[in-house]
Amino acid sequence: MNKYPIAKPYITKGEKQAVLDVLNSGNLSLGPLHKEFERKFAEKIGTRYACSVSSGTAGLHLAMIAAGIQSGDEVITSPFSFIASANCILYVGAKPVFVDIDPITYNMDPGKIEQAINKKTKAILVVHIFGQSADMSPIKKIAKKYNLKIIEDVCESICAKYRGKTVGTFGESAVFAFYPNKQMTTAEGGMLVTDKKSIYKVVNSLRNQGRSDNMQWLDHQRLGYNYRMNEVSAALGLAQLSKLDYMIAERKKIALLYNKYLEEYDSLVQVPQIHELNDHTWFVYVAKIKNIKSESQRNKIILAMEKKNIATKPYLPAIHLFSFYKNKFGYKTGDFPITEEISRSSIALPFYVGLKEKDIKYIVEKLVNTIKSYV
Repeated sequence: MNKYPIAKPYITKGEKQAVLDVLNSGNLSLGPLHKEFERKFAEKIGTRYACSVSSGTAGLHLAMIAAGIQSGDEVITSPFSFIASANCILYVGAKPVFVDIDPITYNMDPGKIEQAINKKTKAILVVHIFGQSADMSPIKKIAKKYNLKIIEDVCESICAKYRGKTVGTFGESAVFAFYPNKQMTTAEGGMLVTDKKSIYKVVNSLRNQGRSDNMQWLDHQRLGYNYRMNEVSAALGLAQLSKLDYMIAERKKIALLYNKYLEEYDSLVQVPQIHELNDHTWFVYVAKIKNIKSESQRNKIILAMEKKNIATKPYLPAIHLFSFYKNKFGYKTGDFPITEEISRSSIALPFYVGLKEKDIKYIVEKLVNTIKSYV
């Protein structure tokens, strides 16, 4: 019986040779490849600068510092995201303030932002979820009206577009991530992009222990971090970047196949919806199971699928209902009802380059039969 993981990277001989070349060179850190990767990545996204880092989380942390966010400030963001987008605000002593999501795209609902703004609000951290842009036109208008900075979390949505404009180019900085389940990978790693030289210079220093511009070993201008990307990851990133358009195109084909085979079961499952202004680049394929009454009911479906050698996952748990956030801020069930409803009924299906039509058909057949047994 075939086994289907939830995700796996698309690695070819090119990536393997690139990594081997770095290992053979003996230059494993602070070499030339991370600079080349930064240059080519900035060109791909359309920004003046790119700064490689050890993870998307590290990049978000540095974006907060570079934006001047500090203790006592508030940053508006989404409760429907990977936890790093909220945690990075806490790292600098500020408070994440959540607004509920749009039920179609699962991104932050712009219509709910203004009611969350007060004199402590300094920025909006926009999360582009699952490969699809948030609705940036109204968000930009609100940010301008209240003099708020925009920072983009593009960790899941590389090369996605909104009104033809690439995400990651709307705010003062944006952060990408390259974990192995992403559209492209460097194993672990991330990238911060910006058009502002001042932000680039600060982040370039912060990621390398706060060293000064002249890069002298013992000259440290500020409190910094060991957030550098190593040369092995950069080599992998360059090889992946060269085939990124192909990998995204393949992911789009797989998403369309899931849509095709789930279409006749629309009374049981809602396929992912794409806003008409968006070009989706498909980090994951997340379907919504209809008529789910509880999270435990959905979780039984996940366990049953696992017994059939098909990995599925809840995507995503609501951040405000994690025990840490409930204890710290007093959040409770019902605070963000759309997030909670999507969170308890969504399920991510196996999604990676290499899946064939027969695989999709098989996975959908097993999913539908399982749902019928539990819903």
